[in-house]
Amino acid sequence: MAEKAYNIVDTSRISTFVISILLIVYGSFREVQTIDSCQAMFLPLGASASLLIMFFFFDSLQMVFAIFTAILATIAFAFLLLPMCQYMIQPCASGQKISFGVCGRFTAAEILSFCLSFFIVCVWILTGHWLLMDALGMGLCVAFIALVRLPSLKVSTLLLVGLLIYDVFWVFFSSYIFSANVMVKVATRPAENPVGLLAKKLHLTGFVRDAPKLSLPAKLVFPSSQNSSHFSMLGLGDIVMPGLLLCFVLRYDAYKKNQTGSAETGIPPTPSYVQKLTYFHCSLVGYFLGLLTATVSSEMFRAAQPALLYLVPFTLLPLLTMAYLKGDLRRMWHEPFIASVPSKHLEV
Repeated sequence: MAEKAYNIVDTSRISTFVISILLIVYGSFREVQTIDSCQAMFLPLGASASLLIMFFFFDSLQMVFAIFTAILATIAFAFLLLPMCQYMIQPCASGQKISFGVCGRFTAAEILSFCLSFFIVCVWILTGHWLLMDALGMGLCVAFIALVRLPSLKVSTLLLVGLLIYDVFWVFFSSYIFSANVMVKVATRPAENPVGLLAKKLHLTGFVRDAPKLSLPAKLVFPSSQNSSHFSMLGLGDIVMPGLLLCFVLRYDAYKKNQTGSAETGIPPTPSYVQKLTYFHCSLVGYFLGLLTATVSSEMFRAAQPALLYLVPFTLLPLLTMAYLKGDLRRMWHEPFIASVPSKHLEV
């Protein structure tokens, strides 16, 4: 029992906790594309189809997967680095955009962030180091959380419940149909290095021998302090999907604060403790507790756990309860940010 408790507070576990929460908080403040109810319902089906394609055709398509992932990771990590680059060159940059023909016009900060991102992706391809893979995965997380938004609590609930079912099925029940744990096998399967395959075709034997296999950045991994060969793993979806919910409640907190401030006249009444607590803080604490529960479960059962099985109830149920207690549930459920049009006929 003491050993299991020690494993839970291992540096790899703590790193997973801290990084996942920081990514959600950072991505929540940078958001553009809205998901509707239909897309929310079909997203788990699309994810299942993608998972099966990678499960059955990974060997024949691994070069495509590696190149496509490298391109996406370059763009996403450039997006992650952009604020830092803007801050660095702000004193010496004029802010004018540089034209690159058909590719478009870009600022100096955007060019710098892309070059840095491209360099990091190249180093990752050549070395296959887990730290660089994590950095690219963080970029993908922040980009998705920042660029996609949920319009209402209804869409959020449809999306998260659908993905919970998806996660549970592919982790717990896929082995009964496909004779293997599809989710774990796809997540842990390394891809051939594009540099190694190219060198093989050009008969450059030294590069073929030295090029490492690539673990695609669909997860965050952190080595254990007790055993360097053991890694704690958290899928990017376990960060991104709850992160979208936290983005929604953060926007609603800001929206409600503005609405309350504009409607107040005179001395406002003293708010209760429940009224003081924001939906964002409530959901963030719930995410932490859900991640903690998932970690304890994986140590207790010594098997892969669908993290969304714990993250979704711990984030969604407290949020629904709090919205009901505050009287905001009906409004949050139906696209709360759409302003209601006043009636032309006023009652006397």
